[in-house]
Amino acid sequence: MTTTVDLFHTVLDPDPADHSDANTLLLVHGWGGDGLEWSLHAETLAAAGHRVIVPDLRGHGRSPVPDEDNTPAAMTRDLTALLTHLRTGPVVAVGHSMGGQVVNLLAVHHPDLVRSVVTLDPAHGAHGAELDEIPRRLTAYREQGSSAAVPLVAGAFSPTAPAGLRTARIRTMLGTPGHVIAQAYAGMYTDPDAVGVRPHSETYLRRRTCRALTVWTSAEAADWERGTLRAPGSRVDHWPGTGHYLHEEHPERTVRLIGQWTAGRAAY
Repeated sequence: MTTTVDLFHTVLDPDPADHSDANTLLLVHGWGGDGLEWSLHAETLAAAGHRVIVPDLRGHGRSPVPDEDNTPAAMTRDLTALLTHLRTGPVVAVGHSMGGQVVNLLAVHHPDLVRSVVTLDPAHGAHGAELDEIPRRLTAYREQGSSAAVPLVAGAFSPTAPAGLRTARIRTMLGTPGHVIAQAYAGMYTDPDAVGVRPHSETYLRRRTCRALTVWTSAEAADWERGTLRAPGSRVDHWPGTGHYLHEEHPERTVRLIGQWTAGRAAY
């Protein structure tokens, strides 16, 4: 087993002396991102009384950059160590893209640490044209590093995305070491323990025992994942007309969704 790394993280805690009535939220960014993208969400949710933990995953942002094993499986182990160190108890684990894969792995392998999961356009369920592109993309990332991912990021936004968001995400991707981009992508889709391809995704999603909410920008993906739900109270939503970085294109809507889910209320 790989060793864990000490993740850079921030904690917004409205009442450090009392967590009895407040759910702890873990907000996890995606591939080539960092925790900065959760800044507005974290501040708003903390103001509503939640303890909010925002890490940078290994190889990303301000966290250490190992030479090897920058994969979702290793990232899950890092988060396990972080939550154990912080003595959080079960958290509501929220993840975008690759972060969605990571928080689901956390829920499967450490159910004692996860109250429920919320995943936003997660990096699982690859099939069809996306599946066919994986070998070519992985070769490009290994040869060209993060620069090869720029076209994918640039095309991941809706026409109504806030000004500057595309540039910010491209800049963050370019700031992520190339070997991390390649290793993380392989860890999502092609490594022996990868769960990003649809048949493997179905197997691991059905192992979740906690309540789960997934938001997809694809109607087809939403219909597919509804067939994997097992835990009572779980559901899949579809947000049409939204880009992949849906939490940043629609931050207020995302905050409402997380708040309602955490409180056990039905979202609109």
